[in-house]
Parts: sequence; structure tokens; C-alpha cells
Amino acid sequence: MIRAFVIGDPIAHSRSPMIHGHWLKKYGIDGSYQTVRVTADDLPAFAAKLKSGEADVAGVKVALPPKGAIFALADETEEVARLIGAANTLWLEDGKLKATNTDAYGFAANLDAEAPGWDKGKKAVVLGAGGASRAILSSLTGRGFSEIVLANRTVARAEELAKRFGAAIRPVSLPELDDALSGADLFVNTSSLGMERSVAPDLDFSTMAEGALVTDIVYAPLVTHFLHKARSQGIATVDGLGMLLHQAVPGFEKWFGTRPEVDAELRALIVADLEAH
Repeated sequence: MIRAFVIGDPIAHSRSPMIHGHWLKKYGIDGSYQTVRVTADDLPAFAAKLKSGEADVAGVKVALPPKGAIFALADETEEVARLIGAANTLWLEDGKLKATNTDAYGFAANLDAEAPGWDKGKKAVVLGAGGASRAILSSLTGRGFSEIVLANRTVARAEELAKRFGAAIRPVSLPELDDALSGADLFVNTSSLGMERSVAPDLDFSTMAEGALVTDIVYAPLVTHFLHKARSQGIATVDGLGMLLHQAVPGFEKWFGTRPEVDAELRALIVADLEAH
């Protein structure tokens, strides 16, 4: 049996076992995928077990910070993880513990599936300069967006990311957000605003470019404040659940040797769980 884990603290809430369990059953793989509570202090010892083979596991998903701490524990880290500054997927290969980040892939793959051609635009507006924002900026710069307005409550944090990701990033304050939306091809909320129905700013998406898209990495609720407002103004939207599903694909392939498909059955499974909670 091939074994993999998702680790974090806390970890009981993770929907990762549902996603991977669905694929294990669908592809008839003799494998298991379980949650394991691992604190920040436990990480070095846990990584040592992985490297030694004592844990008898093919790989690990890192659900919560300190994702950056993984760098010191892995033998090799892929470039995308170094750029983002965090790793969320670990696997053993040739006796080495390797690490990558699949969030940028998951973001782009979701939009590729739900809104083909989303990356033909040039101007994007991103709300939030936290950890999740780094993966989104990596994806957008990689897909050729030449103007990325990064809005954050603390402009200094946005300025730090601008230095990290290059001249395409233009930091602005939250009061400048509505003006920044004018002519934009894409809006992405990477902040926690709107999560669990928290208060979110009432933005005007009507000034965005023709054929514009609004997306949100928040998926609880599935239709966030930003998506609801965009739809009411006739703007196309993509919810954040697909990013959660697609970012799991590379890890499953590395651990279990089969590249899984994000299908309607999997999405329905997770939507039902969201509605139940």
C-alpha cells in the first residue's frame, strides 16, 4: 500500500483526504491518505523520519504554515517554491526529500478549465499581499500579465512583493482599488475578506474591460461577496473551489503514480461537504 499524509496544526478540518480518497477509489489504487497533526516544533523530527524511510510514506502535503520552514528540511526545492517563499508538497525521490509549491499551478489550472483564454489580458488587479498572494502573482507574471495592481491595507507589504516579483507589480492602497479596476481584464481576491461571510469592500466591477473576469480564492462561501457583486454587474466569475482541487493534482501524481482528473463528481463531493458545514 502506498501511503501519503497531509500535515498541519490544526489539521482535522482538511478536505484533502476527501479529494485524494476520491481519486484512490476512482483509479483503483491500493493507497491511503490521512491527516497527521504536526506542530512547528515537530517538523524537523518528522522530516527526518521521512528521509530515513521510517515513516513508510511516499510524500506529504503541508496544509498550514510554517510552509516556509520546509525549505530547511528538504534536500531539494523547486524554483517555483523558492519564488513563492513556501513549499506545500513533499515527496521522496532517489533517496532525497524534495519540495515544491502547487498553489500557482492550481490557480491557473482552475481558470484554464473554467474560463479558457483568461490569460489573454494584460492588466490584473490583485487584492491582498499575504502568503496566498505570492502564488497568484507567480502565476500571473508567468502567464504574461504586464500590469498587476496589488492592493493591500498595508502598502508596505505590497511593496515588498513588488520587489520580489518585478516591475509588473504596482502597489496601491485599498482606497485606490476602485480606480485601479478601470480597464482591468482580471480581478483576484487573495485576501480573507469575504471568508465565512466576513465584511468585504463593495467594489464596482463595471469599469473593467470587456470580457473581464472576477475570481476569488475563498471558497467558503462558494459565492463570495465579490463574486455576487460581479455577477450582478454582468461580469464573468470563477469561484475558488477549483483552485483547491487542481492544486492537489501534482502531489497525487508524484505520490501514487497516476495523474488524476478534476471532474464534476469530485467537485460535487466537496460542494456537498461545504453545504453540510
